[in-house]
Amino acid sequence: MADFHWTAFRGENRIASGSPAEVVTAIKGEHESVLVFDDATGKPVDLDLRGTLENCLGRLPKDNAEPVEPVERRPGRPKLGVVPREVTLLPRHWEWLGQQPGGASVALRRLVDAARAASSSGDDRRRAQEAADRFMRALAGDQPGYEEAARALYAGQEGRFKELTESWPTDIRDHARSLARAAFETGPADAK
Repeated sequence: MADFHWTAFRGENRIASGSPAEVVTAIKGEHESVLVFDDATGKPVDLDLRGTLENCLGRLPKDNAEPVEPVERRPGRPKLGVVPREVTLLPRHWEWLGQQPGGASVALRRLVDAARAASSSGDDRRRAQEAADRFMRALAGDQPGYEEAARALYAGQEGRFKELTESWPTDIRDHARSLARAAFETGPADAK
């Protein structure tokens, strides 16, 4: 599991940012409404802040997966997490796959890996756009120029996005821009 980074807001003010433990420690005992966001997705985080700080910290997601116990090795082909599923192709596709070195399965795995590598920057851009937009909808949806800023975000128009968010409350504006940064770094060049 990846490392988590959260940001907490009380109204228009950012009050904490960091690991889940740092954010929970900072907001524990807050009596006013606090919204916490997962910076990777822009989604609000539902926290149970009842009990002691130690109870709250114990309920947080773990930064790393649990250690895996060693598996006894047996003779034969290793499983490698292979999941058999049905794939429907035309006869000419099966013929081509059958002629590839290693057979159909190896050729399909290579094609999928190549497609994933080719689209990774586009996937990163889409994830950044979605995270920024989710956050903006939650805290900036009633700010002037929100809809136009969202359109600029999805169009890859960084200059326009910055212009439209300039009048927003400082912490909301800065966090929206921070979440959107990856969308502009991997997106089309912007005429600023």
